[in-house]
Amino acid sequence: MTTAVVAALLHYLGVVDLSALTRDQHQENNSDADLDLVHKIAQASHCIAQGKVGSGFDVSSAVYGSQRYVRFSPEVLSSAQVAGVGILLREVIIDVIDGKWDHEITKFSLPPRMTLVSMHFIVLHSMSIKSKNRYIAKSVHIQMFAAHYFLLLGEPGSGGSSTPSMVGAVKRWQKSEPEKSHYIWTKLSETNSLLEKHLNKLNKLAEEQVEAYERVIDRCSIYKSEKWMEQSVGPADQAVVEALMGARNAMLEIRSHMRQMGEAAGVPIEPESQSQLLDATMDVEGVLLAGTPGAGGFDAVFAITLGDSSRLVANAWSSLNVLALPIREDPQGVGLENGDPRLQQITSGISAANIQ
Repeated sequence: MTTAVVAALLHYLGVVDLSALTRDQHQENNSDADLDLVHKIAQASHCIAQGKVGSGFDVSSAVYGSQRYVRFSPEVLSSAQVAGVGILLREVIIDVIDGKWDHEITKFSLPPRMTLVSMHFIVLHSMSIKSKNRYIAKSVHIQMFAAHYFLLLGEPGSGGSSTPSMVGAVKRWQKSEPEKSHYIWTKLSETNSLLEKHLNKLNKLAEEQVEAYERVIDRCSIYKSEKWMEQSVGPADQAVVEALMGARNAMLEIRSHMRQMGEAAGVPIEPESQSQLLDATMDVEGVLLAGTPGAGGFDAVFAITLGDSSRLVANAWSSLNVLALPIREDPQGVGLENGDPRLQQITSGISAANIQ
């Protein structure tokens, strides 16, 4: 939401020209000056609105599209934290724009024929699997996605969690138990990297072993995970299944470390109710993995499914009064939308308005 508003205002005022950005430019040139400006202003706006410097992964993915993300140094937004208190907003913007932004963005995407399914009442633009300073971030759009893996967002029907208060609790725990927290952070980082490795392996297999990859995804999409190894008929098939199981097991470890962190810090990073839902989701046919995005809590859950099996998750969630929101990955990031027929009506209505 923040990124969309900032981008729309900057484009309307002529500060940036988003109409010149094509899908290829988004994917091949993430250093475009207009995108960089939108990113910096959106990060500052988000910081001022939240009253703190967050990870920034959601804003970054909304601007640049699907990516592997390493956050910027928090000091770059230090002036934004005191905006309006002894410093003019104009000075804040100048300081932010001229700051030393050292974040890292690397192209990242789900393998083909996978769908991300999620339930959430607010985060419709990104999901992440995160460690201390490293995020695998996905930019998603309600109407766009790759053909074979599916993302599903769902609304649990309860209020969301307060990210700032949860993060604060975790930071206090880190200070009180530095050795234990360091150990859990390290293990979490390792398993995040392991998940990334397996997903990248699946992307590579999808390119190099097309027939085997397609065959395995089709077969595994109709079975629970314990039956997946039986679906391989040769070395190429087995390599795909092993990568699938590797990603699945890595996610189970990530969830375990996140629960340990939450228990130690006294915050519900993966609450018991969410754990039960996630366990049930991972037991559905064709589900690769499931988890809680972002900072966790009661906000949302997500699942990545194979082939056409996302409908099974949606049906399972519906039976539990959980609203599944079908959304799709958008590798492009921020851009102008021209396909909504309501856009012309709104524009015409504004132009015809008589303001006195």
